[in-house]
Amino acid sequence: MGYTPEMKELIKRVEATRPARMEKARRGENFPALSLEERAVVLEKFHPDYQKEGRRPIRTGPDKGLVLPEEIASMLESRSMLRPENVDLSNPDFETDVLIVGGGGAGTSAALLAADAGVRVIMTTKLRHGDANTMMAEGGIQAAVQESDSPYYHYMDTIGGGHFTNQSDLVAALAHDAPLSIAWLESLGMMFNKFPDGRLISRHFGGSSRKRMNSAGDMTGAEIMRVLRDEARNRGDQITILEFCPAVELILDEDGKCAGAILYNMETREFFIAKAKATIIATGGNGRLHIKGFACTNHYGATMDGVVMCYRAGVGSTCLFSTQYHPTGVAYPEQNVGLLITEKVRGLGAHVLNIDGEQFCFPLEPRDVESAELIKEALEVGKAVITPTGRYGLWLDSPMIDLLHGEGTVRRELPAKFIQFERHGIDISKEPMLVYPTLHYQNGGIAINADCETTIPGLYSAGECTGGLHGENRLMGNSLQDVITFGRRSGAAAARYVNGGVELKKLTLDHVVKYEKELVEAGVENPMVAPILLPDYSTDEVASRRLLEIQGKLEAE
Repeated sequence: MGYTPEMKELIKRVEATRPARMEKARRGENFPALSLEERAVVLEKFHPDYQKEGRRPIRTGPDKGLVLPEEIASMLESRSMLRPENVDLSNPDFETDVLIVGGGGAGTSAALLAADAGVRVIMTTKLRHGDANTMMAEGGIQAAVQESDSPYYHYMDTIGGGHFTNQSDLVAALAHDAPLSIAWLESLGMMFNKFPDGRLISRHFGGSSRKRMNSAGDMTGAEIMRVLRDEARNRGDQITILEFCPAVELILDEDGKCAGAILYNMETREFFIAKAKATIIATGGNGRLHIKGFACTNHYGATMDGVVMCYRAGVGSTCLFSTQYHPTGVAYPEQNVGLLITEKVRGLGAHVLNIDGEQFCFPLEPRDVESAELIKEALEVGKAVITPTGRYGLWLDSPMIDLLHGEGTVRRELPAKFIQFERHGIDISKEPMLVYPTLHYQNGGIAINADCETTIPGLYSAGECTGGLHGENRLMGNSLQDVITFGRRSGAAAARYVNGGVELKKLTLDHVVKYEKELVEAGVENPMVAPILLPDYSTDEVASRRLLEIQGKLEAE
């Protein structure tokens, strides 16, 4: 298929400006970065997080009054898929020391560290083990492992990138543990990109003051998930893995301690009771809510389940109003829309350009600033490329990479992206990519401390479903470091809690009854049922037909 003839004509404008841009790039010159004041202006005017439309105060729960995106507020103001009075908790189907909900990087890291401490672990996951945003993360993992770097600089870059809204104890934990995470992953067999002498290859990224991005091609998350999954699968005597079995409600005991969760088998449509002395929520993000109608880069099950369950149990959130829009999601071809174009492409020297082949922004601004600048160029300046389906796009000049670093660099450094475009007739070493900001990451989430503890005894959380670490903007590579650092910390903390002696009393779902009563008192009419588990992409016609069928069955009964 490739680019249309009209698009190929526009690419000639990119090629016309490339020699002059290449000359500047070789001299180390670049489009100037924005000042802090200029960043604030462009964010306020163009970033979706800063727009008042599509937001409202939540009417129930621990964060009552907090202004959130409509999609998130509706998820939290939801009723359970269970009727608590019909659930018999006296005869659990599963019993374990630690129950881990989520089978991505955070959940699997937690399982391994908990197993190291000698406790029994059940890890239950919505889809297959490893079907998670970790698997889809591309560009790299941050860690201060070079001589010119230190955890101090990692800490400062992260705080600055988050606009000084981060939770400092979480950032300190991340920066401190990051080199240890790299050593641990290597001990499990992870294959990082390295120099011939064995030293890690580290690169710059948006918002960095040092080269700190360590990678495995442009499939870093997949490589991390490979070694974690293999290690967990090799410990079948310690770690039981349940697939296609998400949690839908937390269980507490009558003293208010977390005592496990209600699981739902997506194949048999049965509910199961999992009793546990400690529970770790590692369910990932909310990309499949498609906040403000944006396409998303997330895996199919990213529907904010853990936040919903914890909120209903009384655990508040941090920075949940903040969503990261990655500046370079695929805008064309249509089959690739929603795929991430890793920041590594810009780190390797590719310029972001408008329809006339002009640079309009510093390519390594923090992600929220870069996204806002792309949106500004498209909507206010009016210099976007319009795709055949009416999407906005801006050029990412990937052929520059081979010109700067030698022929074959694109294929070597970006093998996944090369293949994903090649199957649609586009050679990204010869033709630029068309990109636009895409919903990418849930910046906020469940409130935790540096040991991953929530406000409920025995309930821990780790990974993208938590909030505070990134503040109101995440830097590249801190997501993969987040899942490893806090996955490991949560597993170790939960095991310490269990080994310290835990006595669970009568199990209860009273918190669900209490929350649904609050919905009624707040006047929430016809609340949705959540967790929703999977997104619904039915057309209006199909949805209407389904509704009529349900109404017909109800009338027949």
